[in-house]
Amino acid sequence: MGARGAPSRRRQGGRRLRYLPTGSFPFLLLLLLLCIQLGGGQKKKENLLAEKVEQLMEWSSRRSIFRMNGDKFRKFIKAPPRNYSMIVMFTALQPQRQCSVCRQANEEYQILANSWRYSSAFCNKLFFSMVDYDEGTDVFQQLNMNSAPTFMHFPPKGRPKRADTFDLQRIGFAAEQLAKWIADRTDVHIRVFRPPNYSGTIALALLVSLVGGLLYLRRNNLEFIYNKTGWAMVSLCIVFAMTSGQMWNHIRGPPYAHKNPHNGQVSYIHGSSQAQFVAESHIILVLTS
Repeated sequence: MGARGAPSRRRQGGRRLRYLPTGSFPFLLLLLLLCIQLGGGQKKKENLLAEKVEQLMEWSSRRSIFRMNGDKFRKFIKAPPRNYSMIVMFTALQPQRQCSVCRQANEEYQILANSWRYSSAFCNKLFFSMVDYDEGTDVFQQLNMNSAPTFMHFPPKGRPKRADTFDLQRIGFAAEQLAKWIADRTDVHIRVFRPPNYSGTIALALLVSLVGGLLYLRRNNLEFIYNKTGWAMVSLCIVFAMTSGQMWNHIRGPPYAHKNPHNGQVSYIHGSSQAQFVAESHIILVLTS
C-alpha cells in the first residue's frame, strides 16, 4: 500500500508537476533583458521623434520656411526617425551668386509655404525648408547637386525617388505647379493664396486712359482707326509674340535663364525640346521680326 501511494503524492489535481531544466533560466533571463532593451530603444525613438517634431513646429510658428545648414539637414531630414514629409529648396540667394532665377523661385516658394502655414489643414505632417549653397555646401556635395534652384521631397520613410525631385525645367516653378507636385507625392493638397497684385489693374487703367486721351485729342480726325497698315503692324506683333512662346512663358512661368552656382556659367538656351527659358522667346521674337 505504501509503495502504491507514493506516486499519488507526486500528483496535484490529477496532473504531474513538470519542472523546467536548470539550464533554461539563463535563456529566459536573457530574453527578458532583450525585451526590456527593445522597449527602452523604442521609447527613446519616440522621445527623439517628439523632440524633432516639436522643434519643427516651433520654427514653423516663426516663419513658414526655415533655413538649414549641414548639421540641421542631417538631423531633421536625413536621420531617422521621421513621420513627416519635408520639402527642401536648394538655392543660392547670396548677391555674389547673381542667381535671379533663385530669387524668382524663392518668391513662389514663399507664397506656397505661406498658403500651407495659414491654411486650416496645416499639421505636423509637412514642412518647408531651404538650404542655401553658401550655408550648406556640404549638403550640395553630399547630394551631388550642381544646379540651383532645385526642389526635393524627402518622404517620412526611405530615400527620395526620382519623382521626388521637381522637374523645374519642364514645368516651371509657379506655386500652383509646386502644390500639384506636392499633392502627388504626399497626398497633402495645398490651396495657393496669392497676395493681391494691382499692377495689372493699374496697367490696364493707364492703357485705357492713354487710348481714351488719344481718341479725345483726335476726335475731329479718326481716320487713323481705319489705317490698314497700323492694324497690320499690331497683328504682326501679336503673331510674333505668340510664335516665340510668350504665352507658354505666361502659363508655365519658366526662369529667364539658368546659372550654375558652382562655376557661374549662364545658359540662355534650354537643352530639352520639352521646355524653354524666357530668353529663348526673346531671341526668337527678334529673329522672326
